[in-house]
Amino acid sequence: MALLQLIQEAYINGVSTRKIEKLAKSLGIDSISRGQVSQITKELNAQVETFRNRPLQKEYSVLWVDALYEKIRYDHRVQNMAVAVVIGLDKKGHRDVLAVEPMQEESADTYKAVFEKLKQRGLVNAWLVVSDAHKGLVKAINESFLQCAWQRCKVHFMRNILAYIPAKKKEWFAGRLKQIWLQPDYNSAKTYAHSFIESTEKSYPEATEVLEDGLEDSLQFYSFAPIDFRKIASTNMLERLNREIRRRTTVVGIFPSMDSYIRLVVTYLIEYSEDWSMSHCYINPNTLQQVKEKRQKSVA
Repeated sequence: MALLQLIQEAYINGVSTRKIEKLAKSLGIDSISRGQVSQITKELNAQVETFRNRPLQKEYSVLWVDALYEKIRYDHRVQNMAVAVVIGLDKKGHRDVLAVEPMQEESADTYKAVFEKLKQRGLVNAWLVVSDAHKGLVKAINESFLQCAWQRCKVHFMRNILAYIPAKKKEWFAGRLKQIWLQPDYNSAKTYAHSFIESTEKSYPEATEVLEDGLEDSLQFYSFAPIDFRKIASTNMLERLNREIRRRTTVVGIFPSMDSYIRLVVTYLIEYSEDWSMSHCYINPNTLQQVKEKRQKSVA
């Protein structure tokens, strides 16, 4: 039993099957084979599937959505495959991992399938979805969640804009650009942005065109005050989590199957969800209640 727990713990932390075998031998256990190690790790499947299919709340105030890409052996060849990760903010203000779903590609249909599975598990709606501006993802959000706002990740948006700025001017331009999302309210942000566009559009027409086209979608977080904008204006929180996942998957290299990848990632994220549920709330539930009441008044 102790050996099983040790191997499972090593697996969760991204230790490859070959290294686990060596670990067992270092403990004086020579009889365990690579096949037996793989069999032990597969015993995690029931826990993983229970987690991926558990019932959800009817409403989550915020959803953060992003995709991971990993090299996985599929159809007799190694392919870069996408996996959608969805984090939700529950009514108590805690974060929860709602979905880890493989996709053949990032498209409106594949993302819509992810959201439809969430609905089958009980989710009805969300107040705000935070993501990058992938066209298929945005289309799926609009079709899947009625009366839901979409927040374009301001960090991704800034990168899109800065791609049109010469290297020598990036720091100067970025310093002024980011002030848009540091304004105290929506109207101030719009005023500053328009002034900034007017002062820079002759020198940087492509960058300011991108800014102007996507500005409104990047300011949706202001409608959810007094929630801390740093937590809902970007997918930074989810990207940090994804970096932790990659740190553990890197030791594996190429995964032999999508099932093996999902098993490793979900087992690791189960621990994250448990930690989140036991820790201090990410957003104060009293603040969420204020926003909920404000939303109800605006609809009435």
